[in-house]
Amino acid sequence: MDRIEEYESVPVPLSARKSTTSVSAVWFGFPMVVTNTVIGGLLGWNLGFWPAAGVIFLGNMVLFAYVGLLSYIAGSTGLNFALLAQRSFGKKGYRFAAAFLSIVVIGWYAFQVGLTGKMLSGLFDLNINTVLIIATIFYTTITFFGVRALAWIGFISVPFFLIIVAFSLFGLHQQGGIMLATQATGHHDGITFFIALSMLIAGWADSGTMTPDFTRWAKNGRSAVIATFSAFPIGNGVALLAGALFACSGLIPDPGHNGGDFLPVFLHQYPHTGWIAIVFVFINLGSVCSHCLYNGAVGMSNLFGQPMRRMSVILGLLGGGFALAGAWSYFLNWLTLVGLAVPPIGMILIIDYFMLSKSKESAPGQQDYLKDALYCWAATTFIAVIIHITYPGAGDAIPGLIIGALLRIVQQINRAKRAVTTESLI
Repeated sequence: MDRIEEYESVPVPLSARKSTTSVSAVWFGFPMVVTNTVIGGLLGWNLGFWPAAGVIFLGNMVLFAYVGLLSYIAGSTGLNFALLAQRSFGKKGYRFAAAFLSIVVIGWYAFQVGLTGKMLSGLFDLNINTVLIIATIFYTTITFFGVRALAWIGFISVPFFLIIVAFSLFGLHQQGGIMLATQATGHHDGITFFIALSMLIAGWADSGTMTPDFTRWAKNGRSAVIATFSAFPIGNGVALLAGALFACSGLIPDPGHNGGDFLPVFLHQYPHTGWIAIVFVFINLGSVCSHCLYNGAVGMSNLFGQPMRRMSVILGLLGGGFALAGAWSYFLNWLTLVGLAVPPIGMILIIDYFMLSKSKESAPGQQDYLKDALYCWAATTFIAVIIHITYPGAGDAIPGLIIGALLRIVQQINRAKRAVTTESLI
């Protein structure tokens, strides 16, 4: 296949752009996964159902604003994350951001592969290594076929998820679990409202920041924003709220650890559907795994000058190896990492796009290193670390978003003043 089909190194031309429905399918199916029901359940268990619902709503609005702005830029320019990062960080400086985020999303890919093995081996007493090998091959194959395959697995995964959740909620309703869930109060096991909000945002900070890899395929900026809305708040909100309901119902074993993992409930209600659950796990987690792997492959293809498909195979096998080594167990470490260092990158891209003049916007990133952007990223991350250590209850993602935006605005204002001063001296 010709490398240009995925447009790793050039803007996606208008002739190759896809429909709003197709791009929405890519994003809509991404967050509607079992992993999110687990997280939603942890929020519900710790905060109580209605406070958790408030966190879910507010967090999704923040994500929609953040990811939506990045998507608008991608749909308007046709540029993927790495190409946009060149505009802000320079022709060589962008490699720091692209490499960092690509490594993070491959870490998430490895975690999801590991979760596939853990879930299926726990439910059906299957050999975990065999499951991990099958999952790695399946998820890598999906990614190899590019953004079109991501759309198709989204079309399959979303209705599958909604059907399984609907049947599980129906069984929950018959046992009076939903009424109990809405009345549940939290256990407040070390998670405050702001920590929960930061967890929700940080969980999607990495792929949310790399959303241009997906939404560059949209017809225009407006179409890209609509595609984002299908994920935040719709897809993400549905999965998180369902998880909160399951965890708060009192019918999930050990919800403080398992969160809103509803598959044991589903299998208990419908004991002869084991094969359906197996297919569901592969399709559902295959959606999120292929998206993460696609992000990493597009990013690394720019760094190493290799086709996306070749990088997807290399990274897919590498991530599968990490899963076999138990990388999935470092879940909270990854959340903390992305919560601190990722949001400033996206804010720099957003501020630069909307503040730079048209003349600079048309030919930015001519220098090898644009040090102001690198300093802004480093300073914001450092401040976020200090806040994390000093005020752990404040969360991690929010300071990175706010401080990153403010610092970059100040930098751009100072740059504009210097440009005016230089022109007046000439």
